[in-house]
Parts: sequence; structure tokens; C-alpha cells
Amino acid sequence: MAPDADADRSVAPRATGPASLTDRRPVVAPDRLIAELVPPRHFAAASFETYVPDLAHPSQAEARARLQRAALQVVDSSGRAGFWRRHKVEPVAVYLDGGFGVGKTHLLAALAHAVGVERTAYGTFVEYTNLVGALAFLPTVEALAAKRLVCIDEFELDDPGDTVLMSRLLRELADRGVSLAATSNTLPGSLGEGRFAAEDFLREIQALAARFEVLRIDGDDFRHRSVVTDAEGLADDEVRTAAGDHEGATLDDFGALLDHLATVHPSRYGALLDGVRLVGLTGLRAVPTQDVALRVVVLVDRLYDRDVPVLLGGAGESVLFSPEMLEGGYRKKYLRALSRLGALAADGAALVG
Repeated sequence: MAPDADADRSVAPRATGPASLTDRRPVVAPDRLIAELVPPRHFAAASFETYVPDLAHPSQAEARARLQRAALQVVDSSGRAGFWRRHKVEPVAVYLDGGFGVGKTHLLAALAHAVGVERTAYGTFVEYTNLVGALAFLPTVEALAAKRLVCIDEFELDDPGDTVLMSRLLRELADRGVSLAATSNTLPGSLGEGRFAAEDFLREIQALAARFEVLRIDGDDFRHRSVVTDAEGLADDEVRTAAGDHEGATLDDFGALLDHLATVHPSRYGALLDGVRLVGLTGLRAVPTQDVALRVVVLVDRLYDRDVPVLLGGAGESVLFSPEMLEGGYRKKYLRALSRLGALAADGAALVG
């Protein structure tokens, strides 16, 4: 089945002009949700060889070396299933602890590639919780237990229910001999103020804590990216014109898109973007409530995973989340979304420019 097949069946044709995301109601088979748990497109070529450690921070080279050994352990255990069961060898369980932009995601993707993407499930914390929501808990365990390695990028602690759910999921997988690797994502400015750190992770996963080996990665943010951009939005007419001029572009009113996202399960937001090369949004403004804001975060993550440029009309991305939201418990999610949306908006502006 072609990757777009499920989504394309439910796209209503438009007579003229660019396509619309609000016309799409993707139906996604469970096996596709599992098959899409792979390293994101911009880490498709990530390897241990392409990770260049900063010599000023020896922990980077040490972490890479340890993960190279971990990859060999996982591959070796998967080739000797009988030996594994007979001797009850503990599966690998590593947690990459460090600040923003030190290469944790690169190393996690490199580990996945070294083990083999066919033997690995790779996703963000949110993707796994959405997967449980779509499939239910036990079918998710059964599907992931067929893998030798499960990678969780951007482990989050801001929702107690999801944290308990993920802890239980990881315990079930580890008990079945599945190796685990996790990272957290810390944004600049969060360091030193409630930063997600190894002790938080180990405390929340409770029974699994003793199994995890913490790999501390020090260093500076090699991307030197700003968290929030102050770029103004494009004129709505400019967005409409540019979307009409580009093949594979979509065009939607932001408010209408927010309403539509409420009708689509977040696990299907990736399918919503099948075949999309550019997303145009008019009338960008502040989101009204927390539940709507969290849907926007998931959509931005899927856009970022797929490197889809965006054109933002109206007020621009900097107004999306209220000051209260940016000071609240989901602060890191919102700042990450603004950082990623700002980068995609810059790509979009360069494209039309």
C-alpha cells in the first residue's frame, strides 16, 4: 500500500485552488501507525560516524562510544533469542541526559539506525501516548514487543497520567526483553529553572529506575537557535497567492484548521500531511484554550518531522500562546513548538521570497 493511500481515500476534491487540510479526514490502519515509528526525516542519515563530539566536552564522545556498544548488545541479543530467554540477560536501558542542542536526538537516531529500523520503534513521548490512545494499551504492548529496541525522544513529565502510562508501557516492554533508550528535550532558558533532569526521570519511572543507565552529555547548543521568533506574519493575500503558485501546497484559515484538528485523532496528524510540500495558513492568532494549544503542538511536531515549510499569515507565530500558557506547566511544549514553527516559517518565507 502506498504511504498516502489511507489519507487519500478521504480527501474531498476541490474545484480550484490549492488543497485544504480541513478537507482531509485520514483513516490510518494500525500497522501504519507502527510502521511510522522511525527516526524523523531530518535524522534519516544520522549515524555514529556523522556525530562529531565537541572535544571540550568529553562526555559527548563517551556517550557515543557507550551507545555503539549498546547497539552491538541489542543486535547480538536479537540474534540469540533462545540464549536470551535461558539466561535472562537484562535488556539495554539507557537515558541520555543533557541540555538542549548537544546532539541527544542525533545519537538516539544513530542508535536506531545501528540496530536497524526494522527492529526498532522510534518516536516521541507524545507519539507513544497517542498510539496507546489509538490502539489501546495491550495491543500497543504486543506491537512494540515485536521490536528489539524502543526509542523515546523528548520524554515528558508535564502530564501525570501520561507519565504513569509510559512508565507502565516501558515496564511491560522491558519485562519482555525489549531494550529501551530515552532522551528529554530541554529548551534554552529552562536550564536551572525546573529543568528536566535524570533524577526526575528516574523518580517517575519508579520500578524501572534501577534498570536505566544514565549517560550525561554536556555541551553548548550547537544550533544556537532562538526559542521564540519575533517575525511578523505575512499578509494573508500573500499567503494565498504563494500557496496557489506552489504544487503540493495547502491553504487554510487558521481558525477553521483548529476546529478541524478537534475532529481528528492526534495519531493521524502525520497522515493529514501526506503529500503536502507547503502549508499556508491565513489569519494566525492566539489559540483560545489549553486543549487547542496542545493539538497545535502535535501538528507542529509532525510538520517539523517531515520538514514541511509553512507560510503564516495574520499575526505570526509569536502570538500563538498566551503569556499564561508560556508560564504554565506545558511551557516547554509551547516553547519547543514556537522554535520549530519559527524555523519552518523561515523556510517558507525563503521559498516564496
